[in-house]
Amino acid sequence: MAAVVLVHGLYHRLEHFALVAAGLRATGIKVVVPELHRGSLPADTAAVQAAVDGLQEFPVVLRHSYGGSVITGVRGAGHLVYMAAFVPDVGESAASLGGASLQLQEAIVPGADGSTSLDPGRAADALFGDCPEPRAAWAVDLLRAQAPGCGRGVPERHSWKHASSTYVVCAQDGAIDPGLQRTLAARCTYVREWQSGHSPFVGQPELIVELLQELLA
Repeated sequence: MAAVVLVHGLYHRLEHFALVAAGLRATGIKVVVPELHRGSLPADTAAVQAAVDGLQEFPVVLRHSYGGSVITGVRGAGHLVYMAAFVPDVGESAASLGGASLQLQEAIVPGADGSTSLDPGRAADALFGDCPEPRAAWAVDLLRAQAPGCGRGVPERHSWKHASSTYVVCAQDGAIDPGLQRTLAARCTYVREWQSGHSPFVGQPELIVELLQELLA
């Protein structure tokens, strides 16, 4: 059975991929969505590696935003998809690559314990600005606080140098600069550009389902 592993980004949960997962499963594709928020980049990477290792197939692994750093350290993927995601090289982290919009920076609310969360009103515009309002509200309600330090983690391995990959540039992204996305896309084998915001798995899930079906075929 064809298989896909979906990897979310900072502040997100696995439930944000629900629409994509349902669309893929309806066509007979196996879908695994590991939960991150393990406290560090190595711990998040280990969680995704366990998901990949638990499959008999070499899956297509799609990562979003910070999830690009997570999956860069994973072995065993048949194809990698970076969607508005970081593609770090040696010594680089998501934080060092930069690209966070002023809109996203202004949405971040620091917590007393060093964690951060996103102001719901500002997060809706930065992450889900192109989504229908009821769906954007659903996605904002799912957001969670983020432990410090994950974005500063540096991958030990760089899977995009060893496996074929596709980068999806989200040209209307309100969180990660599309210009940076295009620069990072040059590190990948193939490039697509969509007129979508930061989170097409919420706003345009059918695009992701179609892309993954194409890659699996």
